[in-house]
Amino acid sequence: MTLRFIGIDPNTGTGESPTVWVDESKSELVIQGWKPDRDLEAECAAFEVPGHAVGIPNHEAVVRIPARMVPILRKACDAAERAQLR
Repeated sequence: MTLRFIGIDPNTGTGESPTVWVDESKSELVIQGWKPDRDLEAECAAFEVPGHAVGIPNHEAVVRIPARMVPILRKACDAAERAQLR
């Protein structure tokens, strides 16, 4: 795995650190965020998406990141696309 650090929440303190990386070997974003509260997780699990089963598979997770990290996510998306084109 080839992880490339893209950015961290600019308001990071000592105990919180939402972070974004790109796995260049797979052209995937890797995101560290806050765990959702049970209400949000239940709402996500109940959301119906056409063509998909309701629920969150055991191998997947819901995470929260602040909107102030949108520029970092854009940078990560661009980096993942570039890696895919190599």
